[in-house]
Amino acid sequence: MTKLSVNINKVATLRNSRGGDVPNVVQVAMDAQRFGANGITVHPRPDQRHIRYQDVRDLKPVVTTEFNIEGNPIPKFMDLVLETKPAQVTLVPDDDDAITSDAGWDTVKHRDYLREIISELKSNGIRTSIFVDPDPKMVEAAVETGTDRIELYTEHYAVEFEKGNTGVVEKYASCATLATRLGLGVNAGHDLSLYNIKHFKDNVPGLLEVSIGHALIAESLYQGLENVIRQYLIQLQGTI
Repeated sequence: MTKLSVNINKVATLRNSRGGDVPNVVQVAMDAQRFGANGITVHPRPDQRHIRYQDVRDLKPVVTTEFNIEGNPIPKFMDLVLETKPAQVTLVPDDDDAITSDAGWDTVKHRDYLREIISELKSNGIRTSIFVDPDPKMVEAAVETGTDRIELYTEHYAVEFEKGNTGVVEKYASCATLATRLGLGVNAGHDLSLYNIKHFKDNVPGLLEVSIGHALIAESLYQGLENVIRQYLIQLQGTI
């Protein structure tokens, strides 16, 4: 079964744009789980322009599914995740001023750095995943970091799918097959949507989890959060 983890960063962006606490990210996380989401994802950045570090602390007691925290493992981030101990930490090589994630790790160049970070996370009982481009060399080198999983960066898939180039999914399928053979779990995320998720899921073997935020929240403005989550679950799992 491919799990759906709902990224609630955009909910925090809306809240922060007005000040105050509306919409409330804790309530949205609880509602998403009640509607069937298999997990909650957040990506706190150093400038806290959407999810704040305190949000992570507030969310920890109410996330009863799987809590996934994404981010660049700077010292402040590491302190936060070691304090809150989510089910999974997804390591993303974001610059401090990145609008959104735009590349995976060079797992060859940063192997030793990632190995050190991952060792610390795993010694604290936290499952690890690292954000990678669909490049076999990056997948092969990811094994040497000690990570449990990789998360395939799917922006290129979404862009090409929109153009009608559905065959682009083949390189993701190939990397997923390789990762599974090497003993890595496979997650995916970035620009996945109701429009393109089924084709990806149907063609990428061994897909354990997708993390979806921007599209899911945008779709929910028109169709409602509960309805949209149910549609994702049908496409990912065939049931609700």
